[in-house]
Amino acid sequence: MSSLNSWFNKGLTKEEYIGSMQKHKDSLESIYERFQLKEQDKAEITSIKEKKLRAIVLTADWCGDAMVNLPILMRIAEDANIDTRYLIRDENLELMDQYLTNGTARSIPIFIFINQNGEEVSKWGPRAPKVQAFVDELRNTIPAKEDPAYEASFHLFIESVTSRFTTDEVLWNHIKDDIKNTIQKID
Repeated sequence: MSSLNSWFNKGLTKEEYIGSMQKHKDSLESIYERFQLKEQDKAEITSIKEKKLRAIVLTADWCGDAMVNLPILMRIAEDANIDTRYLIRDENLELMDQYLTNGTARSIPIFIFINQNGEEVSKWGPRAPKVQAFVDELRNTIPAKEDPAYEASFHLFIESVTSRFTTDEVLWNHIKDDIKNTIQKID
């Protein structure tokens, strides 16, 4: 297993990444401000601190999934002392192509958790299972691409998903629980 340290070292800090954002910056910052870990969550991730984890985040600011998942990871990382670096997907395809969803899709975000030696110890993304189920259910309402109503339906789908991602605390908690479960399983 090769070291992921060079990828980590190449990444942007949280502040650099947010500062560089063009598309979903306001929404990401709004979710970050409104999402807080509960005391029980903080207690449950205390043991993670001693693991000295780091995370490489493959992302892009145009991505709605990144917009909702990143601020939740940021809150978890703060409490678990996970040093995190952000890499833009399309500028880092060599790494991205090692983490394809279903072996074909460059879906993001992808969180690669590494130890101090730069070895991958876990990964997460691009969606929590319950969020994927919500998106799949909504996507099933879109007609086929050949259908004249496709374009309007697709735009409505994007608006609906974005609205839920920026306001639905139940979805946020599904994401938090799934990320938390992923890192708690790391030896």
